[in-house]
Amino acid sequence: MEKVKIVVAGPRGRMGKEAVNLVLETENYELVGVLDYKHEGMKLVELEGFTKGDALVYTDIHQCFKEQQPDVLIDLTTPEVGMEHTVTALEYGVRPVVGTTGFSSGDLRKLDALCEQTGRGCIIAPNFAVGAVLMMKFSQMAAKYFNDVEIIELHHDQKLDAPSGTAVKTAEMISTVREAKQQGHKNEKETIPGARGANFDGMHIHSVRLPGLIAHQQVMFGSDGQTLSIRHDSYNRASFMSGVKLAVDTVMENDHFVYGLENIIG
Repeated sequence: MEKVKIVVAGPRGRMGKEAVNLVLETENYELVGVLDYKHEGMKLVELEGFTKGDALVYTDIHQCFKEQQPDVLIDLTTPEVGMEHTVTALEYGVRPVVGTTGFSSGDLRKLDALCEQTGRGCIIAPNFAVGAVLMMKFSQMAAKYFNDVEIIELHHDQKLDAPSGTAVKTAEMISTVREAKQQGHKNEKETIPGARGANFDGMHIHSVRLPGLIAHQQVMFGSDGQTLSIRHDSYNRASFMSGVKLAVDTVMENDHFVYGLENIIG
C-alpha cells in the first residue's frame, strides 16, 4: 500500500506534537515535512521534545510543497496562519485537514469555492474528539424536543478564541432544528454586562477559561419539570487524534469541502 505523505504545521504546539506522533506511528502514513516559523533546515528529531523523525523543518510553505509534494497538510496553528496555509495547500493540490478554530463564515465560503475549483477535499474540524462530535449530534437531536438551551464551554486559559469553535458549531447545529427564541424573562437585565454570556439566536453561550482545563463542554436543556445535560470532557490532547486520523483517511477520498467532523461520522 502506498503511504500517505503528510506535512504537519505547528509541530511544536501541544496539539501539533500529538499529530506528529500520530503520523510517525501510523503504518501507512509518512511524515515528509513540518512547517514552523523557525528552525529552517533542521530535522524534526533535532527539535526539543522529539526523539525521532527525519522530516525536515520548513519555514516556507511553498518550498515545502514543491520539494516534498505531500498528499495531506495537517494544520493545527492559528486562524490567520491556518487560513493562509489552507488556501496555499489547495492551490498546490494538497488536501488540508485543519483543526484551527476561528474561521469566519467568509473564510469557509472561500475554501468551499476553492475546493470546487481545484477538485481537492478539505476538512475543517472545530473539534477532532469523536466524543465531542457525538455530543454535538446528540444535542441537535435533543433540540427538537427542548427549545430552551444554554451552552457552557470550558477550556485552558491559553485558548485565544471565545466562544470556542465547538460551542459555535453546536449552536449552529441546534439552530437548524430549533425555532429562534429569546430565552429568559422578557424584562431580564444584566447588572454586570456579559453576565448572561453570548447570544446566538436567543441561546446563551458561556466561556470559562482556567488553568488545569483542557477542553470541555456541557449543553443544558430545560422544559417544564425537567432538564437534560449532555457533556463531553477531553482530559488530554491524545483524545483528538482518532478524529485527526479519520479526517486524513476521509479527505484522501473526498473532492469537496467539509466543515465539522459530524459530517463524516455515520
